[in-house]
Formats: sequence, C-alpha cells, structure tokens
Amino acid sequence: MLNLTALLSGLVFGLGLILGGMTNPSKVIGFLDVAGLWDPSLALVMGGAIAVASVAFAVAGRRVRSLLGSPMQIPTKRDLDPRLIGGSLMFGAGWGLAGFCPGPSLVALAQGLMPALLFVVAMLVGMLGYELWTQFNNSNRGATPRPATGAH
Repeated sequence: MLNLTALLSGLVFGLGLILGGMTNPSKVIGFLDVAGLWDPSLALVMGGAIAVASVAFAVAGRRVRSLLGSPMQIPTKRDLDPRLIGGSLMFGAGWGLAGFCPGPSLVALAQGLMPALLFVVAMLVGMLGYELWTQFNNSNRGATPRPATGAH
C-alpha cells in the first residue's frame, strides 16, 4: 500500500508540475526575469502550492501518525546556517541558469525533453560530489559519516 501511495503521489505531483508549466525552462526563466519580460504566472502556481502545503502542515502537526500509519516526521530545526544559505544560493543559481529544479527536471526527462538530461546528469554529479566531499571531511576529522538523507 505504501508503494502504491508513493507512486500515485508522484504521478499527481508530476502532473501538477506539467500543468503548472514548471517543466518548461523558458517559462521558469521568464518568471525569474523580473528586469525583463517578466511572466508572473508561476507565482500563482507557487502561491497555490504554498496554500495547500500550509493546510497540510497544519493538519500534520496535530497528528502523531500519518494516514498510512507511519510516525510523523516533521522537521523542527528552524535556524539558518551556512550550509542552508549556501545550498539555497546554489539551488537558485541552478534554477535561474537552467530553468529546472530537481522535481521538474525528472518529469521533463520522463517527457523526453533532452535539455533535462544534461541538468539531471549535472545534478547527480553534484550530489555524488557532495557525498564524497562530506565523507572525505568526516574521515579527516575522525567523525562518523552522517546517514544519507536522500534528495527532494
């Protein structure tokens, strides 16, 4: 049941990205071009997503278990650190340069859009590089490597 729910959730998410125009790099770059021919339509998509997520997080915050019976795992950390800020800057720069972010790039790749292939390969190389860098730094400090958390 868990795998079926994950599959259906992914399909709904992907369909939403397609319908919202998030898999079209030119639409995304048009949204980010606030000094040029700005296309504000993605602001409505993001606003709708924020509204739905706000309700979902409010409901989830009152629950101990998910609808499928798993323990709720809502992040509680709220402080800003250099890793979060640096990661946010790199995410924004990649989004602005390529017009893709991780979720929409995978949907675009599944649609057969070849520009997404280069982005996905670069994303995977970056993820692998980060893991190798983290393991190298942890081994030099004698620290235990942190568990992998996966990508969103």
